[in-house]
Amino acid sequence: MSAFKPAAWPRKLRSQEWFGGTSRDHIYHRSWMKNQGLPADLFDGRPVIGICNTWSELTPCNAHLRDLAQRVKHGIYEAGGLPVEFPVFSTGESALRPTAMMYRNLAAMDVEEALRANPIDGVVLLAGCDKTTPALLMGAASTDIPSILVSGGPMLNGWFRGERVGSGTALWQMSEAIKAGEMTREDFLDAEAAMSRSPGSCNTMGTASTMASMSEALGMALSGNAAIPAVDSRRRVMAHLTGRRIVQMVKDDLKPSDILTKQAFENAIRVNGAIGGSTNAVIHLLAIAGRVGIDFSLDDWDRMGRDIPTIVNLMPSGKYLMEEFFYAGGLPVVIRMLGEAGKLHKDALTVSGGPMWDEVKDVRNWNEDVIRPVEKALTQQGGIAVLRGNLAPNGAVLKPSAASPHLMKHRGRAVVFEDIDDYKARIEDENLDIDETCVMVMKNCGPRGYPGMPEVGNMGLPPKVLRKGITDMVRISDARMSGTAYGTVVLHTSPEAAVGGPLALVRTGDMIELDVAARRLHLDVSDEELAQRRAEWTSAVAPPSGGYARLFHEHVQGADTGADFDFLKGCRGAPIPRDSH
Repeated sequence: MSAFKPAAWPRKLRSQEWFGGTSRDHIYHRSWMKNQGLPADLFDGRPVIGICNTWSELTPCNAHLRDLAQRVKHGIYEAGGLPVEFPVFSTGESALRPTAMMYRNLAAMDVEEALRANPIDGVVLLAGCDKTTPALLMGAASTDIPSILVSGGPMLNGWFRGERVGSGTALWQMSEAIKAGEMTREDFLDAEAAMSRSPGSCNTMGTASTMASMSEALGMALSGNAAIPAVDSRRRVMAHLTGRRIVQMVKDDLKPSDILTKQAFENAIRVNGAIGGSTNAVIHLLAIAGRVGIDFSLDDWDRMGRDIPTIVNLMPSGKYLMEEFFYAGGLPVVIRMLGEAGKLHKDALTVSGGPMWDEVKDVRNWNEDVIRPVEKALTQQGGIAVLRGNLAPNGAVLKPSAASPHLMKHRGRAVVFEDIDDYKARIEDENLDIDETCVMVMKNCGPRGYPGMPEVGNMGLPPKVLRKGITDMVRISDARMSGTAYGTVVLHTSPEAAVGGPLALVRTGDMIELDVAARRLHLDVSDEELAQRRAEWTSAVAPPSGGYARLFHEHVQGADTGADFDFLKGCRGAPIPRDSH
């Protein structure tokens, strides 16, 4: 890749179409802005920088972003820009129903249209909670104005009775322990206070921390952004420096399309394998790539991530949390180690204006139990395994670093749940015909089947199995799984059941074969029998009556391509709108 060549400066900026003249329309635009107490010389041709803020008290992970926005503003003013903060739809993972994923595309539309319609020359994307990061990157990629992301950062470690408590991960563990009779409800309630003890997003390598890492690996955030705890003063410094940097990016006309190349996505895949990142990153990176028109598929995930060892010892794959990851050196150490192993496109351009390698080549690893040498990796075959077969012709995914080795090759009898409600109604029934050798199958929880594709793929095990000391079983669905979760869980099975994918045809008693090494997921039923079942099949999912849910149902694409809307694919740019005044 050739070195980036800055554009000449000064040049006429997009915002000057609104503010840069003496006509009635120019005065109209400026005068209304000045009612906020802005001096006239702020409209003298300096870049107008948007601060796209997903702050919301209904999104606890992002509830501290107002303070970071002020730090970004300081940096923008220092560098000679005019900061303008604006809100966008905030997809809060912990409270939003039916699932935050349903609203990722809505938030991305909000970002895109806000950038396109307003006098903005560049934008700082303030994100944190799981879906806010991909949504903001998707919207910015579609508009393609200079953009840079700064994360809110993870919360501090949780501690309960001398043990680390990982947000999400501990919740799943303790919930299963109660069903197994190993923990009391009172202890569970006592542990609640220890789970989320500071501002910030999940302190495990869940989806929030994974997507912060993906932003840095893609080159869309400053080096070191991903791991700084939310309450650490260095998080504020990162926001301040990001504000400074975006002004120079506007001067250089450094856009997402310059950074989000095929090489950048390949780097991100490898980083995701090394950190034991969330399976949700698969869907989000596919969607982001679709916005910039990059040829990027599930096959790339398997090809680029298959031989990547998982070296970051964090929950849910390992034992530490994001706070220790930061103290050990954070993501720059991981990127450096991949580069030294010949598994990184070192010259990939970043928002710094230079190649990624320049940012990481001199960093040090301060804790080799947190960021392990390759020979001591959690698993030598990390990454995301992409499975195919007659049960998943378009692909399904599994996270090897969070799975049980003894289940990576397994043949078992299917126990089928028609949807999440059927699962909840039957899973604790002592008469349910199931044991640890079975394969749990859940249908109708994909993008259309259960609007938005909820994080229910890591189905809890039946209590009667848990009481035997069993902690994992093979589970298959068209749903997603929280990045904080774990287990031998096959996800994103495509095509999904609601559109007639083979998953819809599975019946209790069928035999299913899983072979992760061979990347195979096979339903042991004859083609003739499957054809007969298909002829008898009708979808149990009715289209929503209207509103955004209807739009989602009619236009969402499959998980194998990113679950984006069909009409949002591609980079549409940010044209100068015609003035209507």
